[in-house]
Amino acid sequence: MPSANPVQYIQPINRHQWGQAEVADLFAQPFMDLVFQAQQVHRENFEPNQVQLSTLISIKTGACPEDCAYCPQSAHYDTDLEKEKLLPIAEILEAAQKAVDAGATRFCMGAAWRNPSDRELPQVLATISAVKELGLETCATLGMLKPEQAHLLAEAGLDYYNHNLDTSEKYYDQIITTRTYQNRLDTLQSVRDAGMNVCAGGIVGMGEDESDRIGLLRTLANLPTAPESVPINMLVKVPGTPLEDVADLDDFDFIRTIAVARILMPQSYVRLSAGRHEMNDQMQALCFMAGANSIFYGEELLTTENASSDHDRQLFDRLGISAEKAQR
Repeated sequence: MPSANPVQYIQPINRHQWGQAEVADLFAQPFMDLVFQAQQVHRENFEPNQVQLSTLISIKTGACPEDCAYCPQSAHYDTDLEKEKLLPIAEILEAAQKAVDAGATRFCMGAAWRNPSDRELPQVLATISAVKELGLETCATLGMLKPEQAHLLAEAGLDYYNHNLDTSEKYYDQIITTRTYQNRLDTLQSVRDAGMNVCAGGIVGMGEDESDRIGLLRTLANLPTAPESVPINMLVKVPGTPLEDVADLDDFDFIRTIAVARILMPQSYVRLSAGRHEMNDQMQALCFMAGANSIFYGEELLTTENASSDHDRQLFDRLGISAEKAQR
């Protein structure tokens, strides 16, 4: 029989300005109610059993001047990472073709720069144009951008630019001191002004509290236009970085973050990103139920391990999930 007092679910609000208390109320719901609401929102906006596949590679590794406390590529920390110069175009295209063959629809290229230099940007532009010819969506994360650089990337055919906020503005200076929160927001605005899609999310499990996860998602959702792609990363603790010994985040708190992201940004792709290598199948399944509908696909994410492609295909088969094949 139906309950005499059915749960009253908060309806998705088609607006940009979420209040801190509203988002806190979502996080505070009973877990099952929150996931149920997020699944409803997901089904209203996406095919319920499809997941978009992106492949991410590092095209320039290590020696980054930034001091992001989570990052093994920072020159500030000794992580035994082998530094590499910008990869030749042919090598990047070989990886892009492998991504196509494996079923990925988006190819993401990351460079460990504070910002791209005028000397190296032309090679990146040529690479983007070449990858586009393979029929892939293109994404890049190259650090901060000047408005004119964003326009050049757009003209080369870049579809998405990734620039994560990482955490809340309140907690930000505990993680990074070499660039400001406003620097990140300015880059996102330059990307939007150039006509590209925005890919922006964050990392959880860095010692932040729930109010910081609320602040991160609220800031993303309240941008003038919500990001088309929202990667939610679980911290990968790398020896040699300041966060190598931070306490683990509870799995349910991570899934809550996925669910709230889905509710706040109903038409965005919510990507289950770094940290999947450490997640069991049951946790990943709950993340998909909570509204995640994109993953990074392939054995490596920049410089850290990722779930194997074979395992992902087996999990998809068990869950009845298929890979998205075409743009929405």
